Amino acid sequence: MNVIERLDSQLGLNPEEAMLLESVRALAKNEIAPRAAHYDETKEFPWANVEAINRLGLNAMFIPEQYGGAGLSYLVYLACVREISSACASTGIIWATNYHAIKPIIEFGTDEQQERLLPVIANGGLGALVITEPDAGSDATGMRTSFREDGDHIVVSGSKTFITNGDVADLYLVFGKWAGVEDAKQAISCVVIEKGTPGLSVARLEDKLGHRASSTATLNFDQCRIPRRNLIRGPGEGLRMLIGSLNKSRPSIGAHSLGIARAAFNDAVAYINGRRQSSRRIIEFQGIQFLLADLASELALCEGWLLNVARLVDSGETDIGVEASILKLRASDLAMRMATEAIQLHGGYGYCKEYRVERLFRDAKIEQIWEGTNQIHRQIIGRSFVER
Repeated sequence: MNVIERLDSQLGLNPEEAMLLESVRALAKNEIAPRAAHYDETKEFPWANVEAINRLGLNAMFIPEQYGGAGLSYLVYLACVREISSACASTGIIWATNYHAIKPIIEFGTDEQQERLLPVIANGGLGALVITEPDAGSDATGMRTSFREDGDHIVVSGSKTFITNGDVADLYLVFGKWAGVEDAKQAISCVVIEKGTPGLSVARLEDKLGHRASSTATLNFDQCRIPRRNLIRGPGEGLRMLIGSLNKSRPSIGAHSLGIARAAFNDAVAYINGRRQSSRRIIEFQGIQFLLADLASELALCEGWLLNVARLVDSGETDIGVEASILKLRASDLAMRMATEAIQLHGGYGYCKEYRVERLFRDAKIEQIWEGTNQIHRQIIGRSFVER
């Protein structure tokens, strides 16, 4: 048992969660991984993978039991994100986005909203977290999408970009600004828009470097009318929800990154154990062993911090912004480094699509950008030490 396998054995899951994680590992290995190259090449949305995930009822793990869910721990959710992402990063982010989109409704929605909306996801629906705009990325207070009250309805106008699941979602959790409120922070509000609502349209789908099977859409809201009952909390109460949503979604991006990092590490180790140069296996060269030691150490440390963050969340801690930023920052940087070194260890073969590390390299880069660029996360971590 190597150090990474030992970490897995120390997750501390209950028997039900441990059994579920083993089922996810089997699904990832036997169904999702074999299809990953095809979906990457064709850019087809991986409906077969989504259907396989739904057969296991995985969406139910983050939905409370009274709404058709299983109410399992955040730790097992992160572990499942990691396993699915290791097999197919596109499928991993599609599934993780369901959690990102539905968690604010679980935490802040009314009983009526939860009873009406949570079963949609519990039963296998797809969600989209809708924040980013063409001129408002990491600084969400710069968003221009507006919510205007009109009797018993809210009129949504504006545009959003880089929205995962944007063309396939059943529920859209949309952040914008309440019309007439001047303060950029006080104006931020949150609504749910349901699939098929008139005025909601997909303007374009991005042709991306990586995650090519995961659709990334630009959305337009053209006088999109929704019932007022789809407003989460009240006008101007969105900033707390936005921060809370990011604090929960950023650790799952860390888990997603570690899935890519693990896949790259495992592929590299397998290759250099079998490849020979000068009558020796590549792994027998001291310089290569030093590199492996550095990579394995970083992976083990990031995995350990993942466990720490998950346990904080499961214990009820809510002030985890800095911890979440540390995990997202270090895990995503590691994913990029691990994929780069894996290609190097494969030599010229690593540059060819025949080997998975080529795809892992392309998938890894976005980890340093989405859910707040790593420059933003360094700023969040650094300024936490400024004395008030």
